[in-house]
Amino acid sequence: MTPEPDPAPTEPAHTGAHPDRVGWPLLLVLASLATVSPIATDLYLPGFPDLARDLHTSASGVQLTLTAFLVGMGVGQMVMGPLSDSYGRRQPLVWSTVGCVVGGVIAAMAPTLAILIIGRLIQGLAGAGGVVIGRAVLADLVTGRAAAKAFTLMLTVGGVAPVLSPFVGSLLLAPLGWRGLLWVLALLTLLMVPGVVLVVRETHPPERRSQAGTYGRTLREVVATRAYWPPVAVFALCFGVLMTYIAASPFVYQNVVGLSPVGYGVAFAINASGMISSGWFASRVVDRIQPRQIVRIGVLVQLIANATLLALTLIHAPAWLIPVPIFFAVMCNGAIMGNAASLAMSQVRQVAGAGSALLGGAQFAVGSVLSPLAGVGGDASVLAPALIMAGCSVTAFVVTRLGLRH
Repeated sequence: MTPEPDPAPTEPAHTGAHPDRVGWPLLLVLASLATVSPIATDLYLPGFPDLARDLHTSASGVQLTLTAFLVGMGVGQMVMGPLSDSYGRRQPLVWSTVGCVVGGVIAAMAPTLAILIIGRLIQGLAGAGGVVIGRAVLADLVTGRAAAKAFTLMLTVGGVAPVLSPFVGSLLLAPLGWRGLLWVLALLTLLMVPGVVLVVRETHPPERRSQAGTYGRTLREVVATRAYWPPVAVFALCFGVLMTYIAASPFVYQNVVGLSPVGYGVAFAINASGMISSGWFASRVVDRIQPRQIVRIGVLVQLIANATLLALTLIHAPAWLIPVPIFFAVMCNGAIMGNAASLAMSQVRQVAGAGSALLGGAQFAVGSVLSPLAGVGGDASVLAPALIMAGCSVTAFVVTRLGLRH
């Protein structure tokens, strides 16, 4: 039996999209959904030392709240992405955004570390819907260089969040405390709900859903697409660099470099500004340079930066030198990740939800494993994060040379 037509509009024109580009209203809403991850990870970073003291736990214990969110993001994407292939994009997106608000409230009210971890897990599971379905919506609408530009611009616009979050968090920490920062996060996700309801329309009509097939079939189709996996690996490894930096940065900048919480927020904002700038630059040159080549150049520069960071750590260089290679390592992600995502998603447009899910699942699996390892050396050491970041860059470099050749 032929399914009834979806009542929501399905033509790109109704979403503010055109064959060669995505309109700014939709792009801004999707970018705001993409900021759930950086806001949820960055806003309360300046409060890590206070959180550890108030809940009587260690640096690794505090980082488990970050890990729980990342695990939720990874698992949630694996569920929500394929489901959006079968049931459409819009309704799962609306409900996941509402669920993210609920998880944020639980985390903000948590009296113990265990409940805080549970709240963060729920927040990640629900917030994953906005991230994974947002990528699928873009893949429904554009492909090729236009997709590379759209993905990069979405990540660049969304990159305002990591610029502002730690700095705003450092300013609000004194009057609100770390718990108040979690309430701010819950409020911000609540404000995203009207944008989703009013702007996002259905981009995956019933006839496409029947072609996509069942949950298992869509996943198998993506897994069997060999050209999909090299850019996914690069995307995940570069995210591993970013998450290692994020998890270690409060302790590296405050305990090793000697910055105050506000100074740490400023340093974090400078690094994120570099990432935004490289993303904007990549979106401008993608019409003249192949996305694959942009990825390869970005990974090479990131490898050099992380190798320099490791060398400075091993020779016990002055602490003020440490932020320099970190800046370049973080900056490169702006150019790499949007283009790597577009290369991967272009291979699986028919099952974009499942493709986006596996992309995000790989991303957050790597991040959830590496972020707690960043604190293994203690809260006054740079060696562990430097080793992890360098290892990710070496692996990504090998993939770009072997897996992105064609």
